[in-house]
Amino acid sequence: MFNLKNKVAVVTGASRGIGKSIVKTLAEAGAHVVCASRSKVDLESLSTSLNDKGLSTTVFPCDVSDLESFKNLIDETVNSQESIDILVNNAGITKDNLIMRMSEDDWDRVIDVNLKGVFNGIKSVTRPMIRQKYGRIINISSIVGLIGNPGQANYAASKAGIIGLGKASAKELASRNITVNTIAPGYINTEMSDAIEEKTKENLFNQIPMGRIGSPEDIATMVLYLASDKAGYITGQTIAIDGGMTTF
Repeated sequence: MFNLKNKVAVVTGASRGIGKSIVKTLAEAGAHVVCASRSKVDLESLSTSLNDKGLSTTVFPCDVSDLESFKNLIDETVNSQESIDILVNNAGITKDNLIMRMSEDDWDRVIDVNLKGVFNGIKSVTRPMIRQKYGRIINISSIVGLIGNPGQANYAASKAGIIGLGKASAKELASRNITVNTIAPGYINTEMSDAIEEKTKENLFNQIPMGRIGSPEDIATMVLYLASDKAGYITGQTIAIDGGMTTF
């Protein structure tokens, strides 16, 4: 569908769920994909399975909340692959609780990984992308950042922050042929959604006009489009992929 041959992509939060699907989709489109997360064992399992199919991937364990760790990831990618064309900031965590019960540590950790992690990624790729006069930065937010959700004040704040960060970065980098866009997934069928109680899922379905939750591939397909040359005139946008949920 979209050809990413000779492109180099870095995907964070790559070891499972949406990130895993993004890695597979970009690799199948011809990109060399550097898979990053904190779980080296899961990364190596994913990379081996894709490389055995003739695709091109490598792994790099990384704590996205640590700027030095993220810089090392990008520097190593540029040194070994000679470019960094695509960055997908997908890594994220949840530590849910009502505000009155939420600990300061749980607030800080979610902000550090989800929001500061995206800042670290954008900051780390800016110089090499400016030098090559080309780049695609795609941030994964959430519809929770658009509409909020009880018990997820930290998560909602981090995901709303990603949207603002993406818009500001897009304006800074547009003249250098670097696009920055944000995807806001709705409820997606991942390990995270598997933990939701069945009755809660039924209530969710009633809020989604399409009557179902999405798949990781729904998100990965949009990432592929935004990473391609076909999306060269799209920047600073937030695209909700939610079965129509945010139309209410």
